[in-house]
Amino acid sequence: MTKKNSLEYYFASTGFYDLLPVAIKLIRELGFSKEEALEAICKVADKARVYPPTKNREAWFAIVFKEKLYEARADILAFKNCKRLLF
Repeated sequence: MTKKNSLEYYFASTGFYDLLPVAIKLIRELGFSKEEALEAICKVADKARVYPPTKNREAWFAIVFKEKLYEARADILAFKNCKRLLF
């Protein structure tokens, strides 16, 4: 695994490296894959640009990351389904 494909790389580049333990806990508890987690952190970073956390950053992150994990799973499944239908 290259560094650019690691959770640490994505969390550091999005500014959420300090919340990586919270994310790993959620990923394990909810049974998500690494690919779903990578997609989710990108979605969290996008949301943080528009609606940044104002009070409790860790609580905001946990709520948004969980939401984005499910969105990432749906996006990945939809992409795989479309790809399968095209080929």
